[in-house]
Amino acid sequence: MDRNKVKTIGRTKRRRRIRKKLLGTPQRPRLSVFRSTTHIYAQVVDDLAGKTLASASTRDRLVAEQLKNTGNKSAAAAVGQAIAERARAVHVDKVVFDRGGYKYHGRVRELAEAARKAGLSF
Repeated sequence: MDRNKVKTIGRTKRRRRIRKKLLGTPQRPRLSVFRSTTHIYAQVVDDLAGKTLASASTRDRLVAEQLKNTGNKSAAAAVGQAIAERARAVHVDKVVFDRGGYKYHGRVRELAEAARKAGLSF
C-alpha cells in the first residue's frame, strides 16, 4: 500500500479516537486543526449547533500577506493569533483543543501556543 495512504488511514483512526472524547459546546467550543504540507487551518466549532464560529488559515488573505512561507512554524503562529482574535470577536474565550490526529509538536504546538498568548484558554 502507498505510504501516504497508510499515514492518512492512521491519522483518521487517531482523529476518530480523539473526537469520541471531545465535544464543542456553546460555552466551550472545539478548536479544530488541520494541517497539510503547504498550509494550516483552524476552526472554532460549536458541535451541538453544527456551526463554525470562527476560522483562520494561511490561505486567508489577511494572514497570508504577513507571511513569506505558509508551511512553517511562524505561519502556524500567525494562524493561532488570527483564530484567537476572531474567536474573541464572537465572545469565545474558552475552547477545547482538537489536534486532529496530529502529534502535539511542531506547527500544531505553535498554533496552540500562539492562540493561548492571544487570549484563548484551553
